[in-house]
Formats: sequence, structure tokens, C-alpha cells
Amino acid sequence: MVSKINRIGINLAILALTLTPYSSQAAKPPTQVGRCSETFVARVGTRLVGETGQPIASSGTSISFTNGIYLVSYDTVSAVQASKLKDKVKMCLNSVPKNCPPGDNRGKVYKVMNYRTGGRFTMSDSQHSCGGA
Repeated sequence: MVSKINRIGINLAILALTLTPYSSQAAKPPTQVGRCSETFVARVGTRLVGETGQPIASSGTSISFTNGIYLVSYDTVSAVQASKLKDKVKMCLNSVPKNCPPGDNRGKVYKVMNYRTGGRFTMSDSQHSCGGA
């Protein structure tokens, strides 16, 4: 018979394993065009949500990663929708806009490949590039 103390210890060990952040395994986002790093899917959603938080399906696609990058598109991107929480991905910085106003860092474009699905997509970190709306 397992003692109460042993059960508590086992439960704490299981809890620690489930709470171990996979985000700690994510590399920092690439900062130079052509460079890549690995990260994990943190959230997949739509571009917009309604007043009560429900996704608006026809509004486009969004995806967040554990390295802090958020990507968004006005289109429904099937490769993003096939992604799941904790999927490991390869993320490459594809382009950075030029001649942006000071402090306006929007418009970086990333190429992403999901290791689990093999799906690939290219999306921007903002709905508008720098200097836009």
C-alpha cells in the first residue's frame, strides 16, 4: 500500500512534469533575414474575436508562439489551422520592411514549418506593415 506521503510526492512529481514549460525549449526569434530558430505553438485562433470572446471564423487566422512571436493574416490559412498547441516549428525571418517610422516595428514576415504536420506558411507579425493603418 502506498502511504499518503508517497502519494503526495508522486502527485507533486506528476504536476511538475506537466507544468514544465516547453517554452523554455524555444529559441529566441530570428532577428536577421534568412536566419531560423525553433519554437512551439502557443495558440491558434482567428484574426478577430467577438465581444464575448468567440472566434469570428471569416476574419482570418492568427497564431502565437512560445518565443513571443504573433502572426496574423486576413486569409484562412489551412496550415495554421492544422497546427496544435505545443507543436514544434521551424521559424525563419523572411523579410523586414525598410524605411519605417521610428518605433514602428510592424511588418516582419516569417516562414514557418510545422514538424508534426509538415505544413508550411508565410505570415506577417501585423495586419499592416510599418507606416500603415
